[in-house]
Amino acid sequence: MTTTTVTNFRKNLYAMVENTVQFNEPVNITTKSGNAVMISEEEYRGLLETLYLTSVPGMREKLTEGLRTPLKDTLSEDEVDW
Repeated sequence: MTTTTVTNFRKNLYAMVENTVQFNEPVNITTKSGNAVMISEEEYRGLLETLYLTSVPGMREKLTEGLRTPLKDTLSEDEVDW
C-alpha cells in the first residue's frame, strides 16, 4: 500500500488514481485529522461481495471447505450439472 500526505495526493491525483485502478494498489492518504484509504472500484466490489458471502449462514464454512478440497477431488466444469 502506498502512503502519501493529502498535499502530495492532491498534486499527483491523476497518476495515483490511475495506478490504483490499473494495479489495484490502495493508497493511504494521511492528514492531520486522520487518514483515508483509496481503493479501486474492482477492489471495493470484491470487498462488498466477500462481506455479503460471509454474512450468509453456513457460507463461510462451505468456502473454507472448498479451499481445503484438492483439485483432483473436484468435478471439471463440463461435469457440472448447470
